[in-house]
Amino acid sequence: MSADTARRIIVLRHAKADWPDGVADHERPLADRGRQQAPEAGQWLADSGAHPDYVLCSTALRTRETWKLAVHELPERPHKTVYEERVYEASPGEIIAVLQETPAEYTDLLLVGHNPGVLGLTQVLAGDAGDPDALKRLGFGGFPTAAIAILSFTGSWTDVEPGRAQLDAFHTPNE
Repeated sequence: MSADTARRIIVLRHAKADWPDGVADHERPLADRGRQQAPEAGQWLADSGAHPDYVLCSTALRTRETWKLAVHELPERPHKTVYEERVYEASPGEIIAVLQETPAEYTDLLLVGHNPGVLGLTQVLAGDAGDPDALKRLGFGGFPTAAIAILSFTGSWTDVEPGRAQLDAFHTPNE
């Protein structure tokens, strides 16, 4: 793929998680509301025309459950899903480093992760570039559970860095 390849980063925050007593944060499951939100997020992705061919998913139980429920709503499965422990509790800079390792043959990457990392990542990649309404809603409401941001940029995955993308869409549940 050349340096002028159009690429998308689709950022999905995990659906609403439960807080059971005695369960480590990494092993927290989805709450009932989360089990409803995740397929709805997948349906929104399908309706939006976002068809990821590569998925990076945190190893936390709530992100894995979110992805397993969302993917069933897509018209076709991505070519590859990688469960990446470095996404769990990652800072925006740490996530960018993982994104930069994406194989060149993939153009649409879906990241399933956690706050505050996904909010910070979206903000740092887009800055103030993109759809004004999406930028306003992201700045006003943050990145709630099961929210989705779609960013685009041109170049290689190694080019992913702050300010390099634009925010094309931002979806929150119950819109």
